[in-house]
Amino acid sequence: MKEIDMTATTACATPALADRVTKSLLGYGVIAGPLYVAVSLAQAYTREGFDPTRHAWSMLQNGSLGWIQTTNLIVSGLMVVAAAVGVRRAVGRGAVPLGIYGVGMVVAGLFRADPGRGFPAGAADTVSWHGLVHLGAAGVGFVGLTVACFLLARPSGFPLFSRAVAVFFVASFVAMNASGGAAWGLLTFTAGVLLVSAWVSVLSVRLYRAV
Repeated sequence: MKEIDMTATTACATPALADRVTKSLLGYGVIAGPLYVAVSLAQAYTREGFDPTRHAWSMLQNGSLGWIQTTNLIVSGLMVVAAAVGVRRAVGRGAVPLGIYGVGMVVAGLFRADPGRGFPAGAADTVSWHGLVHLGAAGVGFVGLTVACFLLARPSGFPLFSRAVAVFFVASFVAMNASGGAAWGLLTFTAGVLLVSAWVSVLSVRLYRAV
């Protein structure tokens, strides 16, 4: 009877298992962006009093249904963190800033954004400690995402697109803050969020196929 070389079998199985784990982690990156965008848009156009031209998506954390956006931020952020681990296993660089973005989303979810500009209905403009933490976490996360776009430009397979996404996202964030709450500034930033969410998915799909 022919003996089975258990050493060789184990050596072959180990890389295969590692690849499956990496693919699973990257799979979370594929769905993180679409999940966050879909849940946010569904609320933006169904929550009473919410106006996408006047209110940022993070403000959906307020009101009786605010738990939906809070959960959306935390779950999507954890998915991005998982994807960052997958990126680390797949290419070995750019994972840390991407992970910072994911952690920023989680922290922003844990610390509710302030209400204002009439949402929820009757709410006055306020500035609270948890709102400031929310903004700080988001800002740090945005910096991490921008850096990740540049560091992962080549691995993404679309280097020019990745760099353009980073530049546009930074510009959209500046536009929102410089517009003084004008519709064009907020909508420009929303477009930036849509673009970077798509980039995370594109990157994850690319690396998933390459593993």
